[in-house]
Amino acid sequence: MMQNVRPDGWSARLAAAAWMACCVCLSVLGPGRASAADAPVVFSDQFGGKLGEGWIWLRENPAAWRIAENALEIRVEPGVAQTVKNALLRPAPDRSKGRYAIDVTVTNLTAPKQQYEQAGITWYTDGKPAFKLVKELIDGKLFVIPGRKPLECNTVELRLIVSADRFVAQYRPEAKGEYLTAAEGKLAPGPNEQVSIQCYQGPPDAEHWIRFENFRITRLDGEHPAEAK
Repeated sequence: MMQNVRPDGWSARLAAAAWMACCVCLSVLGPGRASAADAPVVFSDQFGGKLGEGWIWLRENPAAWRIAENALEIRVEPGVAQTVKNALLRPAPDRSKGRYAIDVTVTNLTAPKQQYEQAGITWYTDGKPAFKLVKELIDGKLFVIPGRKPLECNTVELRLIVSADRFVAQYRPEAKGEYLTAAEGKLAPGPNEQVSIQCYQGPPDAEHWIRFENFRITRLDGEHPAEAK
């Protein structure tokens, strides 16, 4: 037989504190809304000694990339989106089945000097670049593109959120604090979608290197996906 037990003062205070914490959590996240830390991970790569499974190189130059200190470092070589060297690609998640976030932290190891020197995330459709979320040097100043948001720091976390036919481009200076939205809009679906980390428009007469860290793809709507397609 269950007995009714009257809580003492200490137990009652603990229960009240737990109830208040729950209320605070619900007020911040909202009912049924998971925090970013709880988002199911589809794929992640910390670049711990080698590349993770599933990556492929586009126009690889083995002398211009390296794994160092849990990061991928790529030299910013001359070129444009259609001729970029050492673009690292992998299959994109099937966004017809949910919302996904692609995150990577980008750091310039050498201050950019070349007009349009850039690094970040590029979305590919059928082997062609369709969209980019990058930090880019324009007229001597750094910006997050799209949106042309001024950027004062050397390190930035870029986050590209994709759904069935839309994108949200976000960023976090120094990879800290809240995500800021740079732009959002339509991103038409297409065949053979891939996501890439890359850099280009580098100077021909100097070695500029980019450090990529903490790459991950997460499912934002709370269901565990089968895997990136």
